[in-house]
Amino acid sequence: MNADELLIWARGPGFDLALLVFVAGMLLRLFEILSLGRKRDLAEGRGCGAVGGLRTILSRTLPRRSVFLKEPLRILNGYLLHMGLFVAIFLFGPHIDFFKAWFGLSWPYLPSGMVDAVTAVTLLSLTVALVLRMNNPVLRLISTSGDYVAWVLTFLPLLTGYLAHNHLLLPYTWMLALHILSVDLLLVAAPFNKLTHMFAFLLARWYQGYQAGYRGIAS
Repeated sequence: MNADELLIWARGPGFDLALLVFVAGMLLRLFEILSLGRKRDLAEGRGCGAVGGLRTILSRTLPRRSVFLKEPLRILNGYLLHMGLFVAIFLFGPHIDFFKAWFGLSWPYLPSGMVDAVTAVTLLSLTVALVLRMNNPVLRLISTSGDYVAWVLTFLPLLTGYLAHNHLLLPYTWMLALHILSVDLLLVAAPFNKLTHMFAFLLARWYQGYQAGYRGIAS
């Protein structure tokens, strides 16, 4: 298979299959989470659960001061990493063209040079996150193979996209094909590893905040 054939397969049948697995897998995980149910809360209601849920989703966006003071680099790097991922995925012109072709949605995009710089910083941020995890005794102890697999699955699309955009390492067609294949791999694997947190974190925060809000206590 030459580069052109691989690229056609990766962005055609390969992506179709990956997207199907991603959507079906995420819906299955969502069903599994919701089907667990919860025990009836016997505490007397003293507040509004819905308000508590929304408040917790918003309040958890910022770290507690005590936690931030202990690990400012890790906290700040986490924000930098996630903002960089958002920019690279959703504010790059060719990606927005892709979303428009597939879903009929489009929005303004940033200059490609700016996105390229953000991607380079995000790759560095991912590397810093890995180093911090491996050198922190507690994080290293609680980390599993799933954490490192999730890191690799996140790193590869960014790296291959950066290399393709800058025409580095391999001829452009090969590099673009590898980039799309890495995205396909991420979509297939995401529902079955810790990358499910891209959706599940909202449910977890809502549940915790709802319980606290219903009981009239701070979450």
